[in-house]
Amino acid sequence: MIHHTLLLILALFFLMALLYMLSQRLKISYPIFLVIGGLLISFIPGMPEVKIDPDLVFLIFLPPLLFEAAWYSSWSQLLKWRRSILLLGFGLVIATSAAIAYFSIHIIPGFTLALGFLLGGIISPPDAVAATSVLKGMQVPKRGLTILEGESLVNDAASLTIFRFAIAAVLTGEFVFQKAAVEFMVLSVMGVFVGLVIAHILYLVMRYWVKASSITTPMTLIAPYLMYVVAEQFEWSGVLSVVSGGLFLSFRSSDFLNFNTRMQTKEVWATVGFLLNGFVFILIGLELPVIINGLGEYSLKQAIYYALLISLMVIVIRIVLVYISAFLPRWLSPTLREKEKSPGTKLPFIIGWAGMRGVVSLASALAIPLVLNNGDEFPHRNLILFITFVVILVTLVFQGLTLPLFIKLLKVEEIDEHIPEEEQMEAIRLALSKKQIEYLDSKYIYEMEQYETIAHIKELLVSNITAVEDSLSGEGKKENLSTLRGLQRKIMLELVALRREGLNRFRLEHKYDDEVIRIMENNLDLEEARLHKY
Repeated sequence: MIHHTLLLILALFFLMALLYMLSQRLKISYPIFLVIGGLLISFIPGMPEVKIDPDLVFLIFLPPLLFEAAWYSSWSQLLKWRRSILLLGFGLVIATSAAIAYFSIHIIPGFTLALGFLLGGIISPPDAVAATSVLKGMQVPKRGLTILEGESLVNDAASLTIFRFAIAAVLTGEFVFQKAAVEFMVLSVMGVFVGLVIAHILYLVMRYWVKASSITTPMTLIAPYLMYVVAEQFEWSGVLSVVSGGLFLSFRSSDFLNFNTRMQTKEVWATVGFLLNGFVFILIGLELPVIINGLGEYSLKQAIYYALLISLMVIVIRIVLVYISAFLPRWLSPTLREKEKSPGTKLPFIIGWAGMRGVVSLASALAIPLVLNNGDEFPHRNLILFITFVVILVTLVFQGLTLPLFIKLLKVEEIDEHIPEEEQMEAIRLALSKKQIEYLDSKYIYEMEQYETIAHIKELLVSNITAVEDSLSGEGKKENLSTLRGLQRKIMLELVALRREGLNRFRLEHKYDDEVIRIMENNLDLEEARLHKY
């Protein structure tokens, strides 16, 4: 049984890799392609049913995905657009959950308000991975990307809190608003507290105790699970624990990561994030036939009708609420109108249309208990799962495929004053080069006079400073520098390829030790990575 399950998981990972490569060739966002691919695979004759234990869904998938999102979030940008992020992260999730709850009890026979809030909590949070993968390479204002990424950190906590209280209400049959509000504050505050405490402990260990660089990356992999499990053990918010701890460790990462561990950690987390996200997206397609077969008292036609109505409502509510959150605070506050540029009408629409559902919604739906406390089947469980799957499919496929078209048609331009990345990098190079010259002049003045090779280091820095200063002083020269840097990068990459061929020849000739060849090859990898990056 274990071998069969392991073989199935490995086969799914292999199919996921193939579908990802195909999506890159077709230039379609990989979450969309994986969902469609998983759905098609599920109809292959003899394909075994894929089922996951609901109790393990949150534990396996959620902590690392939340931690990765927090780790790569920008503190400065999150603080700058905190008002919009909080309004969407909390306000939109709560409003969507309430609207879905009251709408669903009027269209679905036998649906209770608790079940409505359960469904609303599941399908209210958009998925940042789906949105950013679709928006990758598109010309979208920095404000929009920051709000979408920041919203995903907050809305997961809000939606999962609603999910938790709704589950409790269904299981116990009672719901007291005042009690729920107090519990929400307690579990939120204490969840953040647990995350920060564990993050501080791990920070001190990694900075002052861990000497082997190979241990640092595994510790960052352990961190989200530790934060989540400890917080949930005390029945506090594991989501907020992971997010707060991840943000702290990311902010202080320069204190305990060197160049080697930083590169290693980045690559490991990129792999883990892709595998977990991809596996969940392909599960969305694979699970749908299983859910259809378990609809029970509902016909497929009825279930599709409910699901499409709710999908339409989810899309419309988000667009309306995004516009309200963008313009209502500006209308109420003259100070805000003076301090912050208007988002216009185009950007709010793009942010609203980018509300694709994904990993968190699926994980929540699969985590619904199979039975109540008295042993009866959980009411309408399969219908809730089916509606969730359809909402994910509709928002991912329909909105995901049309989002790039809307961006091209609307031609959304940068709203805020934002220095182009290339210009920022040139300015940083200039400042760092000047610092290096000051250092050489203060510490190696004698060596530069005695040795031509050492003096050449300063000459290169001075030449670089002159080129950058010229580029920043006028448009024409800036274009010349850009062309020059492109040519320089092209030549350097060709020289790297030439040296790599030489290393391969040395390896075949067995002229040098393999260990030495591997070290030289690693140096070439670092150099080539730097050239491709800049």
